[in-house]
Amino acid sequence: MKRLFTAAIAALGIHAAQASEPPIQTEKPDHSNVTSNEAALKLASEGKLFKILLFPEEFGGKDVPANVVYVPAGIPEIKEQITGTLIRFFNEGLIDKLNVEPEYKGNSFVPSKIHLKAGHSEKDGGFEPTIDIW
Repeated sequence: MKRLFTAAIAALGIHAAQASEPPIQTEKPDHSNVTSNEAALKLASEGKLFKILLFPEEFGGKDVPANVVYVPAGIPEIKEQITGTLIRFFNEGLIDKLNVEPEYKGNSFVPSKIHLKAGHSEKDGGFEPTIDIW
């Protein structure tokens, strides 16, 4: 209950004088300074970024530079959940095509968003999630 109350007052911009809970981070981190593959690899070796495949391995995606991006903590798990949904939709015959496009800010090597677009060549509708990273 205390955590909920602390989150509620933090959302209102009120600061508790003696709150024992750590502050809740509401701003996304800025990765504009990661402007090379080497910088991304260094942060990955420090456990600050994590390697993921844009086009999922389950659908034939390869571990090649054009299909690899580095993202902050929490994003690999989101990507795995979406991949699980895509697998289920494929197995149910709801999708038979997939397009994955990263979006970047400035010269950063860390994508700011990942757009996925899944559909079926003979059916209407689709599944188009976007992963907001920073």
